[in-house]
Amino acid sequence: MNIRSLTRGDGVVIGAAVVLFIASFLHTFDSDGSDVPNAWDNLGLVMSMYVGGIVGAVLIVVARALPQPRKVAGLELGQVGVALTLFAAWTSFWTIIDPLGAFDQFDQFNVGAGSGLILGLIAALLLAAGAIATPLLPALQAPLVPAAKPAAPQPYGAQPPGGYGYPGAQPQQPYGAQPQPGQPFGQQPPAGPGTPAPGAPAAQPAAAGEFSPFWFAVPVTRPLFAEDGSSAPIAELAPGTWYLAVEQRGATLIAQTQDGRRGVLQDTSGIQRG
Repeated sequence: MNIRSLTRGDGVVIGAAVVLFIASFLHTFDSDGSDVPNAWDNLGLVMSMYVGGIVGAVLIVVARALPQPRKVAGLELGQVGVALTLFAAWTSFWTIIDPLGAFDQFDQFNVGAGSGLILGLIAALLLAAGAIATPLLPALQAPLVPAAKPAAPQPYGAQPPGGYGYPGAQPQQPYGAQPQPGQPFGQQPPAGPGTPAPGAPAAQPAAAGEFSPFWFAVPVTRPLFAEDGSSAPIAELAPGTWYLAVEQRGATLIAQTQDGRRGVLQDTSGIQRG
């Protein structure tokens, strides 16, 4: 799971789910009587409005963070989650209109909707709005966790730190390797196997226009498709992570993920080269 693939809309969904969970412990009714119940005293209410909305939020966030879409009964997890959030908002709306429901023992009191129902309605509506609006509004599609800032320029002659996923990683000298003793200052080390002798003609540079692999990052979440041309994505590229472009095919790139999978990135607009 990649947390950097979450969007601002997912942040709205997570926040609304937290508020919905808190509201389930507040009073369902606003009454002068004693022992006023909360949502957990009504199994139908708590499972349909509160637990249903929270489970929907979890499915939306998990579907966004997974590298590949998962399906339940032919439906993607995100679609099931959106449906549950809409059901929770629908239930909260009608429950606040008729807050008593099956609690007839409170008829003798002046009963109204309690803080649990009011706060639950607000959270459920916000939850459903965030789930529906995220794919539609570009402002909600921005990354929830901003990408790491580019590394500061290195002093002249200093090597940047190496490691997979870091653009411009340089091979490091083997641990424990020592310079040859007695070598005069400025003298070149002896040529090894495959090293051209002094005065030998230098190797010709690569032909102009030849593709060279490079590191890149995507501005928003984008699918990576199989090289055989199938329409099902094999992975999902997330903002804030560096990927390696190993080949260019027309307007598309052949990209390699951190776990070694290769696929076709069809939308290359706005990518950041490392």
